[in-house]
Amino acid sequence: MDRTYTRLVPFPRKLLNDGEEIVLDLRPHWLFMALSTGVFIGMIILGLLLLGWNPSADWLDTGSAGVAGIGFLVCLVWFGLTYARWVNTHFVLTTDRIINREGIIAKRGTDIPLERVNTVFFNQGPLERLVGAGDLKIESASESGSNEFRNVRRPNIVQKEIYTQIEANENRKFDRMGQASHNAAPGHPDATTPHAASIPEQIDQLSELHQRGVLSDAEFARKKNELLDRM
Repeated sequence: MDRTYTRLVPFPRKLLNDGEEIVLDLRPHWLFMALSTGVFIGMIILGLLLLGWNPSADWLDTGSAGVAGIGFLVCLVWFGLTYARWVNTHFVLTTDRIINREGIIAKRGTDIPLERVNTVFFNQGPLERLVGAGDLKIESASESGSNEFRNVRRPNIVQKEIYTQIEANENRKFDRMGQASHNAAPGHPDATTPHAASIPEQIDQLSELHQRGVLSDAEFARKKNELLDRM
């Protein structure tokens, strides 16, 4: 899948941590703008039909013209605000976390570290499935516990990519732990560096991740066996 759906106002790279890379930078699906766009276009068509039906009608010289003009302006403002919200809404998956930012003037956002993600659900209705949109629900060990993101593009593929990055993040973390343990071994040039986690300590950390639900039973058993083989 495309790693980025649009380059229009991309997520600022300066907000990333050292070594962190963007995997997905998504805007909401066009369904986000469907209602305001449909009403705006409908208002334009209605005005053209009225003009074509009787261009010399008196309604153009009465209060009806004012009502029609106000309706057009309201629809235009609604469409403009919805577009501005669309441009300023980011759903970003990086190698370390899931980031959500939204808001035109007042900003709000959510950051979920990948190591705290427990389960990712997606939901698609018939129309959403047809056009490739849907909702994501992410349950995590963070303070919020559960976060829902609406109008996500290809939510089933995004769900799969999140799990892929979670596994990659865990592998990088355990590789660093193993390297630190190797460097701390007697005779290694870096053995005088500050204390690094021993294999029993790494197993304890694995057990803690397993109890928190970050690691499945199979992942815990595999990682534990890898550590035990190094002893």
